[in-house]
Amino acid sequence: MTESKAVHYRWDDMPKETLKDGLDRRLISTDRMMLAHVYLEQGTIVPKHEHENEQLTYILEGVLRFWLGEDESEVVDVSAGEVLHIPSHLPHKAEALERTLDVDIFQPPRRDWLDGSDAYLRPPS
Repeated sequence: MTESKAVHYRWDDMPKETLKDGLDRRLISTDRMMLAHVYLEQGTIVPKHEHENEQLTYILEGVLRFWLGEDESEVVDVSAGEVLHIPSHLPHKAEALERTLDVDIFQPPRRDWLDGSDAYLRPPS
């Protein structure tokens, strides 16, 4: 049996990945969960998508507007200090109403974020 060891991270030491203009992120991923800092400029849109991963979105700065459900009929504004739980496979999209820093927690980790197959977040090639 391998001895478990704690790992200490500093966000400023983690590489910042630019996905498209106005959208950057930093990731910390373990075997069973993922933590991400997501940086959005005002007006940045995260297109509608869904995933198997359960998600908690905690807004540290700014405001994100979410459209939830296949028909996007539920609209929720999540402001600094607030958390939104997004269950597995719930379609959602978001727009930064202000410059925003959000912390996303995923369980299990987002494989598409780790392997770069998250085309919905990237400009067309």
